[in-house]
Amino acid sequence: MMARRKSTRPRLVRKAATRAASKSAASKSAPPSAAATAPRVTVAIARRRLADLLRAAGCENPQADARLLMGHALGLDHAALVAAAARELPPACVAEIAALAARRGAGEPIARIRGHREFWDMSLAVSADVLLPRPESETVVEEALALLGEARARALRIADIGTGSGALLLALLTELPGARGIGTDCSHGALAIARTNAGATAAGARAAFVACDFGAALGCAFDLVVSNPPYIPSGDIAGLDVDVRAYDPLLALDGGRDGLDAYRAIAADAPRLIAPGGLLVLEIGIGQEARVRALLIAAGLAPAPAARNDLAGRPRALAAWRNP
Repeated sequence: MMARRKSTRPRLVRKAATRAASKSAASKSAPPSAAATAPRVTVAIARRRLADLLRAAGCENPQADARLLMGHALGLDHAALVAAAARELPPACVAEIAALAARRGAGEPIARIRGHREFWDMSLAVSADVLLPRPESETVVEEALALLGEARARALRIADIGTGSGALLLALLTELPGARGIGTDCSHGALAIARTNAGATAAGARAAFVACDFGAALGCAFDLVVSNPPYIPSGDIAGLDVDVRAYDPLLALDGGRDGLDAYRAIAADAPRLIAPGGLLVLEIGIGQEARVRALLIAAGLAPAPAARNDLAGRPRALAAWRNP
């Protein structure tokens, strides 16, 4: 008679129970992971925290800035941002939003963080190489269009001296479908941005760009010349708001000791650059109208009776004609 083998099942059960107990004890004693303890951050919570941070940093419009930065970080417009309020954000996204908050809190303009700026119903790319297009510069476009009158239907030749992002030239070409234009700038980085912006608009096919000082490389006369030249006196730059002095290129700000260096260069070359009966429209700074007018008269041009005011009521766009 064969002897019955002793069963090993109870021993295996005991070993399994022992292992389970050990794992349970280890899990109780191990510290929780960072992921397990990280607080849940939704879009709404992140947006509120961002606005609070920007308010503490002294930003003028913390709620609006928070909305724009959140939309930029998440790739959402305002309506989608509201709809996604309860969506939980991963830690990497929360960290990205914190980095944007630090940049804005240091004074970097929203447009520079987002990489584009609205101007004349266009969304223009911007970089550290270009002055941010500003609403007051639209006054130059308004004045040019108003003074051209019936000539707007002609095949006009336009020059934009110191084009930067190409804002003035592209806005004018958008409104003048028969016109062609050229923008000049001494910054190759700025010209790269202007070409990018031209490529993003239908009117940009009628634009060309050239590197030179003011109008030095231009070999023909134009029906319309516009410019937003550097006009801040050198001694005033240190007192500008941080979002201007620290982020706009110095080349686009510094107008020399009295702020008029660029106007002198443009006025001196105006008789060559402007066709007989042609129009010049310049953006001017606060308190500069009389002195720029005197420069234009000395160059043989006929200035308009008064500069066009911007939305703040300040003289901003000064026009002058070359006599036929």
